[in-house]
Amino acid sequence: MTMLALTCIAQTALLTVAAWTLPMLARPTLPFGVRVPAGRTADPAITAQRRRYARAVLFLGALAALLSAFAVVLTGDPDVLAVAGVLLGVADAMLYAAAHRAVRAAKRRGNWYGGTRQAVTADTTWRTDPVRPPWALLLVSLIVLAATAAIGLGRYSSLPSTLATLRGLGIDVHNRVPTSPMTAFAPVLSQTALTILVPLLLAAIVRARPETDAEQPASSARRYRVYLRGIATILLAGVACVDLTLLLLALQQWGLLTPSPLVAAATWAPTLAIAAAFLLFGVRAGEAGHRLPSLRGESDSGYVQRDDDRHWHLAGTVYANRHDPAVLVHQRAGSRWTLNLGNPVAWAILAVVAVLALLSLLGVVELPSTG
Repeated sequence: MTMLALTCIAQTALLTVAAWTLPMLARPTLPFGVRVPAGRTADPAITAQRRRYARAVLFLGALAALLSAFAVVLTGDPDVLAVAGVLLGVADAMLYAAAHRAVRAAKRRGNWYGGTRQAVTADTTWRTDPVRPPWALLLVSLIVLAATAAIGLGRYSSLPSTLATLRGLGIDVHNRVPTSPMTAFAPVLSQTALTILVPLLLAAIVRARPETDAEQPASSARRYRVYLRGIATILLAGVACVDLTLLLLALQQWGLLTPSPLVAAATWAPTLAIAAAFLLFGVRAGEAGHRLPSLRGESDSGYVQRDDDRHWHLAGTVYANRHDPAVLVHQRAGSRWTLNLGNPVAWAILAVVAVLALLSLLGVVELPSTG
């Protein structure tokens, strides 16, 4: 019970820190997902929304930590974790959306783009000299995956009729499920999916259109390259770290490692370490690398990045521009990418994902049972 309560508090703290730091890590010209000229980044309307948002997020985080910990102690139900996380995430998203609307309204009232020279820029060397991820790091993930699968195959015939389940941050030996290939090899299946999907996603990301700024085209292109190499390294190292966490969870589920608070801490240490590395890199580099140093001697071009707010929806999280050939674009909030819903290829990708998800729910895509 104490472990579940601590898990609730830890989850709430992580979500709150992520929401609180989101505006600080964003590019100055994209406060709350709204495109503004560089000369307006310190406008009082933006400053006021930053303060209001930060106070509200911290208050909600403290309230959610108290209520969720109390609820999980009172009910003993681990589902409280999921419910509390979803509710807090939705509340933080609503606060962000409110700040987005306020900044966009101030921009419209003040005609912030009046008298500016708008432009876009492109890095023509991106196709001939793309960023090359450190694919060698993937070998670590493959070794961990192979080790987990080998141990599981060797252990499967001697497994009991039921298996302990994952609960909170560890294994709950009292909550058990029937042993089957699906339940016994769930950690291996998760490792396999992660080891395949993340490199595929990374291969698409490094070919996506780079984020460059018309005000400093050369410097922004260089910063984005450094940023993308850092993201690629963290993603590939992250696969190995999460695979290692799944291996330790599998060893506990298979009865080869005795669950305990110390074992739980060791199990999640790799995943927490890579999460901390991602956060530190985000603080140092900034969104799309805007905090990295500029090239010496490059002066402002006299242009500002084109105002493209009309193509971004839902507080700058959804992009739809049928005149843009790009399929994948960098999102305005956070170190992530999104599909251009104005491109038919993006809808084809979503259709494939939806079909696979539907087949999975219907039980069509599953391993055959030997029971």
